[in-house]
Amino acid sequence: MDRSNVATPETASAEGHDTEGHPFPGMPPYTRGIHSDMYRSKLWTMRQYAGFSTAKDTNQRFKKLLDNGQTGLSVAFDLPTQLGLDSDHPHSLGEVGRVGVPIDTLDDMKELFDSMDLSKISTSMTINAPATSILAMYVAAADDAGIDRSKLKGTVQNDILKEYIARGLYIYPPEQSIRLTTDLMQWCYENTPSWNTISISGYHMREAGCTAVEEVALTLSNALQYVTSAIDSGLNIDCFAPRMSFFFSSHNDFLEEVSKFRAARMLWHDLIMENFEPTNPRSAQLRFHTQTAGVTLTAQQPLNNTVRVAYQALSAVFGGTQSLHTNSFDEAIGLPTEEAVTIALRTQQIIAEETGVPNSVDPLAGSYLVEEMTSRIAYEARKMIDNIENKGGALTCVKAGVQQRVIHESAWKNLNSIESGETGVVGVNIHTDDEDLHDSGLKIDPQNTKRCIERLQSHKASRDSAKVDAVLANLRKVCIEGNNVMEPLIDAAKAGATIGEMNDIMRDVFGTWVSPSGV
Repeated sequence: MDRSNVATPETASAEGHDTEGHPFPGMPPYTRGIHSDMYRSKLWTMRQYAGFSTAKDTNQRFKKLLDNGQTGLSVAFDLPTQLGLDSDHPHSLGEVGRVGVPIDTLDDMKELFDSMDLSKISTSMTINAPATSILAMYVAAADDAGIDRSKLKGTVQNDILKEYIARGLYIYPPEQSIRLTTDLMQWCYENTPSWNTISISGYHMREAGCTAVEEVALTLSNALQYVTSAIDSGLNIDCFAPRMSFFFSSHNDFLEEVSKFRAARMLWHDLIMENFEPTNPRSAQLRFHTQTAGVTLTAQQPLNNTVRVAYQALSAVFGGTQSLHTNSFDEAIGLPTEEAVTIALRTQQIIAEETGVPNSVDPLAGSYLVEEMTSRIAYEARKMIDNIENKGGALTCVKAGVQQRVIHESAWKNLNSIESGETGVVGVNIHTDDEDLHDSGLKIDPQNTKRCIERLQSHKASRDSAKVDAVLANLRKVCIEGNNVMEPLIDAAKAGATIGEMNDIMRDVFGTWVSPSGV
């Protein structure tokens, strides 16, 4: 079907609105999308999340995904790396390479991206507490390859507030963590202008149990805190806001999810314009990545997950996402197999190439139900945001466990609903069968942990220890004096310091913290 005559800015009134007064796509408040033609000129980025075992194994998985048509990389790091620990640390026992790739040294980072031109690919890195040190290693790898820093493209999550609220992978106290967040934002503005310096994540809070309205409210509330902190550090709103991005989940209620994405765009525009008055229109545009909902996947009848993922992915496309990860059907059992990963990618490609949906801009606009739900979600989320702001803002509320409590209450209500049978889950409490659980999931070679540790210890034994001591001493000095940590971290990576050693310096200077549970 030819959709070229579907309402677009070219057919709009002089004021840029349709006959019912709604702004067109690409026009404030961006309810209908941040671009006037959306996917008609450029598809969303198909960015499959991957990382496991070793840097070498993950590099091979990346290359296969790219060969299969993936258009961007997304790195999953193992738990020790996410906590700034080396693979040989006692606390890393049993977790090295399990849920992501271990990165201890610059050599690991180089191996992860071996034979890839970092100026040509867009890389998303899901890392938060040690975001500065991981990005430092990425930049150091690019430097060693002779790549101009200004050519680097990608995203570092760098969202510590949601770690305190829902995920738990934090290291430092809130104020020091926010300082590192803004250090990274400042450095990237000056050195890597095409890099997205923060991805404020509602995904993990939704996975922990919050509702669609709460996901929007808590995410945008956290984002307001980051904007305020960046401005307080001396940055101008237009220097960093255009490089901020967001990360949302896509759940099972198809129309609610579509409406959620539209509401989030509209609400973010209004909040930025009201509070910060930017001059660059892009500062008020909400750009977001979407991942289908891992928490909805079931170990029972796991092939059903392919259907769940397809509908969730479609709602993200209807909602105007900028990039998308589709989960693999066997993720409720273990790390996804290569077959499952390929099916997940093909799901996106079928939506892009066969459904015709990308040919329309905001195809559900004008639906009475979608418009009503969009307005309702925006209204209810705004009330929550205002309540958090009235209590002192997201950072103050995190310290008091406010957001944590909201999520716990919603998660408990949802669990009770499933266990009582009020909410049906196919294969779990309705339409069940007596088959054994599917035996799938990627099998990790247990010897890989040993190899990672041996590689790390060999690195430590062969490097120039005096040089490492000197760069770490400089990092300590910079942390104490309050200067930007990025260049000292890059120097430390190039000298051979490990992720654990860099973050040990910052632990020693900044201390650690335990977030209230909210219970």
